[in-house]
Amino acid sequence: MPEGHTIHRLAREHNAILRGRALRLSSPQGRFASDAAALDGRVLDRVRPYGKHLFYEYGDDVVHVHLGIYGKFETHAAPAPPPRGAVRLRMATNEHTVDLRGPTVCERIRPEERDAVLARLGPDPLDPKADRERFARSCARRATPIGTVLLDQSAIAGVGNVYRAEALYVLGIAPQRPANTLGPGEVDALWDTLARMMRTGVRLNRIVTTLPEDRDRRRGRPSDADRHYLWRRTDLPCRRCGEPIRTEVLGARHMYWCPVCQPA
Repeated sequence: MPEGHTIHRLAREHNAILRGRALRLSSPQGRFASDAAALDGRVLDRVRPYGKHLFYEYGDDVVHVHLGIYGKFETHAAPAPPPRGAVRLRMATNEHTVDLRGPTVCERIRPEERDAVLARLGPDPLDPKADRERFARSCARRATPIGTVLLDQSAIAGVGNVYRAEALYVLGIAPQRPANTLGPGEVDALWDTLARMMRTGVRLNRIVTTLPEDRDRRRGRPSDADRHYLWRRTDLPCRRCGEPIRTEVLGARHMYWCPVCQPA
C-alpha cells in the first residue's frame, strides 16, 4: 500500500496539471459512471492529500480516493490512449489525462463527509499545520507497542510499514516497546524523523532512509539494495553493528528490527 509520501507526491502532480481546469470525467469501467457524469465539466478547485487519502474538491462535491493495496494512477500526455483495463475514473484536460485503476475507495462525497474522514485520522507529518501533540497524546495513553501505534492511522496518518521500521531503527527504539514508555523527547524525535524521511520520499519519489556512510556504495544515487536499513533485509547484517536483522509480526505486518541497535 502506498505510504504518505506517494499520496502527497500524487497530489502535487495532479494539482500541477488538473487544478483550476474544467475536467472531462468518465468511468470507462462503469463503476463510477453516474458520479463522473455529474461532475463532468466541473472545475477542480484543488487536490488535497492527507495521510493515505486524496480529496479532489469541486466546490460542494469531493471525490475521495484511497488507493489501498492495488490502486494506482497513470498519467498520459495528449493524445491519451484508449482506456486500458479496469479504469475506474478518467480525468482529462486538453493536455493531460489521468487514469485511476483498482482503488479501495473512489466515492463522491460532500465536504462534511470529507471532514468526518479527516476527523478519524491522526496528524499527518507532511501537513505543515499538523498538531504533533495529538500524536504525543496518542502515544502517552497507549500501552501497545510503538511499532503497532505507528500503523494506526487514527494515531498518525500516512506512516506505513517501511517508515515505521526505518524511523524506529534510526532512533534506537525497539518496536515492541510500549508506546506510553517513550519520553517526550523520544516522541518528538520520532515525529521529526518520520517527517524528514517522508519529505525526502516526496522529493525523490521513493523511500530512501539510509545515510551515505551506511551504504555499500557511498557516492551517487543509492541503489535499491542501499536505500533501507531494515526493510526486507531479514538475516542480513545490520549496517551499523553487523547483527542479523530480525523479523516478527507486529500489528499484523512484518516488523524488521535489530536487537543490538534497538534493545528491548
